[in-house]
Amino acid sequence: MKNEKIRNIAIIAHVDHGKTSLVNELLKQGGVFRANQDVSDRVMDSNAIERERGITIFSKNASCMYGDVKINIVDTPGHADFGGEVERVLKMVDGVLLVVDSFEGPMPQTRFVLQKSLELGHRVIVVVNKIDRKDARIDEVKDEVLELFLELDATPEQLDSPFVYASAREGISTLDMAQEPKDFVPLFEKIVEYIPGPEVNDAPFSMLVSATEQNDFLGKLAIGKIVQGEVAVGSQLKAINFHDETKNSAFRVTNLFLFDGLSKVAVTSASAGDIVNIAGGIDVGIGDTICDKSIITALPFVNISAPSIEMTFSINNGPFAGKEGKFCTSRHLKDRLEKAAIKDLSLKVLPTDSADSFRVLGRGEMHISILVENMRRDGYEFMVSVPKVLYKTIDGKEHEPVDRVFIDVPTENVGSIMSEMGERKGELVTMKTGEVRSKLEFLVPSRGLLGYKTQFMTDTRGKGIINTLFERYEPYKGFIRKRGFGALIAFEQGETTPYGLFGAQERGTLIILPGTQVYAGMVVGTNPAGTDMEVNVCRKKQLTNIRSSGADDSLKLVPVKPMSLEECIEFLNDDELLEVTPKNLRIRKTILDHSKRKREKK
Repeated sequence: MKNEKIRNIAIIAHVDHGKTSLVNELLKQGGVFRANQDVSDRVMDSNAIERERGITIFSKNASCMYGDVKINIVDTPGHADFGGEVERVLKMVDGVLLVVDSFEGPMPQTRFVLQKSLELGHRVIVVVNKIDRKDARIDEVKDEVLELFLELDATPEQLDSPFVYASAREGISTLDMAQEPKDFVPLFEKIVEYIPGPEVNDAPFSMLVSATEQNDFLGKLAIGKIVQGEVAVGSQLKAINFHDETKNSAFRVTNLFLFDGLSKVAVTSASAGDIVNIAGGIDVGIGDTICDKSIITALPFVNISAPSIEMTFSINNGPFAGKEGKFCTSRHLKDRLEKAAIKDLSLKVLPTDSADSFRVLGRGEMHISILVENMRRDGYEFMVSVPKVLYKTIDGKEHEPVDRVFIDVPTENVGSIMSEMGERKGELVTMKTGEVRSKLEFLVPSRGLLGYKTQFMTDTRGKGIINTLFERYEPYKGFIRKRGFGALIAFEQGETTPYGLFGAQERGTLIILPGTQVYAGMVVGTNPAGTDMEVNVCRKKQLTNIRSSGADDSLKLVPVKPMSLEECIEFLNDDELLEVTPKNLRIRKTILDHSKRKREKK
């Protein structure tokens, strides 16, 4: 028996294909907002970093009504680095809307999220978005989507998935391009008609926890879809785990919430099919089964893809340690990292030989850099090491992760891309050359791509598009050069002067401005010669009877663009660290003392 009054759907797609905009319009036309209400764009992206970067990092829940049917909506990330978020929330829904750009068609992450949905047996509604684009290729994109279904071994029923053509920005949709697209009614009707309602039975209560949330007043909230039975405030439940038979944590439900629009509404009870927030379980984690005490078997939970990148987080031990952050100790660092790992199952935190350092394993550079940025904004001060790939020993041989890389660049840049990929041990899989743009596909060791994004954007003058997707582990490919330049290193502690910087910029490219506080061992620029070089950027011109203090005004310094967090991480070499504080990002040598560094190199 199905609950026909509820539909649980997830919005999945490649990055920037319009998921969050589609959710915006579903909520608007689903009556969540007042008719005269001013609604901000990307209303579901509540995190500050999400709004700044225009990407979705964390999955979000909301709901709207169409007639007397409640539609629970989950907005998911599009970046491969946050694929763990997608994998776990798909267990919470009964069907998906696969959003595909009308020009770009299926992209790498489209394949990943669709594969996960098909494996779970979900019904799929394909939404060809941005049909108002002048360069839209609607018929070709439809064929490309069907080819992708075939490649992923879709069942005959899944191959018959309906197509809806829409423009989320304009709030219009249609089932047939021969008809004039109007509002989202065709999409709503297709959701109610094609996506099944959740199964309902009278068995004892059971729910799989797909997400958790920390509330300052209520404690931990467990979020998930009720698989069977009913739950009420005051119910005595327990938390068990499919992968941990020893777990058996009893608790009492203190609060219960349903999603209503973008808000949570307190209720006294909920039944099978509802997506709920349950408060009261202190020890409840993602992947746990919350159930009646009579149940002994936990619900199976999807295996989240393993991390492929690691970085070392450690307390700041530089000369400026403790001056800019509120949380600087190893205890603060450990607690914050463990808190992040509880919420994000793709993130692993492991101890090291030192009590002041921790290994953090994630799905990619962006995955970990978002954690670094969040911690920085929360007032933490710490250091991170250069990203490294995680190796595996298979049949006694060392294997490394290999990514499938999809590149779309102006045809004139193909030569430089081929050269760069060759240096990174890349293997060309396919290449389609056009008069204006070309598409290339490579298999490249993951470590060859570390730090490549900035170089790629420089080579293509910002016109290139690069996407990566983990492919498999292969035998170690051999040495790959990390970077082709050396570092300019500050000689002493002090404040940089125009005179000192003017002399240093003749040696290479600077990355700091006049008036910056530096210390010995801090990296202040790059040396194209490929070797590290010490420079005195704090040097002052000696004042004499023929030298005035204003003489420096005539010195012309090359303009410096401050480096972003991602650029700083990409810059790092094996013997360097990034000092992260709420106010500054400083690249430094691991060993600050010049003499000790020389001895270490010898």
